[in-house]
Amino acid sequence: MIFRLLLPLGLLATLLSSCSPMAGIGTPNRPYLAGLGVSSAHTGFSNPAESASFWDGDSVGGPSAIRINRDDQRAYFYKGGELVGVSPISTGTATHVTPPGQFRVTEKDIDHESSAYGVIKDLATDRVVNDDADARKDKPGPGQVFVHAPMPHFLRFNYGVGMHAGFLPGFPASHGCVRMPEQMAKKFYEHATIGTPVTVE
Repeated sequence: MIFRLLLPLGLLATLLSSCSPMAGIGTPNRPYLAGLGVSSAHTGFSNPAESASFWDGDSVGGPSAIRINRDDQRAYFYKGGELVGVSPISTGTATHVTPPGQFRVTEKDIDHESSAYGVIKDLATDRVVNDDADARKDKPGPGQVFVHAPMPHFLRFNYGVGMHAGFLPGFPASHGCVRMPEQMAKKFYEHATIGTPVTVE
């Protein structure tokens, strides 16, 4: 099977590992999605993080399951017990840990936004004045607005923690969520169902 031949390439590839933005990274309109791209040889993706990914699950049947390995900074997708997808990820930092345990997908939201984290922008210049704002303590000043962080293809599995498209700097960097390259977040989203088991180790 092509997957078995190509998986070692993905495992050896350099990984670029969202619950929070990264300072100095991003575009004026979508700072949280910096580094995301579309379209490598065996995945059909061009972004470096996506080219370290693998997906071969579109035609595979059976119940789905997700395994998140924080040490490897990878997520694994299974169908009917068969590994069909591997993706680099960025999990929570030492102060915002992605908790280990056994969970299940409880919500799917294709256009989710963080209720707590985002950026504060100047309305006149559209310039970001706080790129790691917490709505519970950081308030916009006069002529400023709080923009909640977009978390596309969100799969909630542990209260406020979920998987979603976001920036991968190559190490744990989120506020607890599991960031993925955009195309892999989309695949996991499309193939997971409410109730899909999620193991965080």
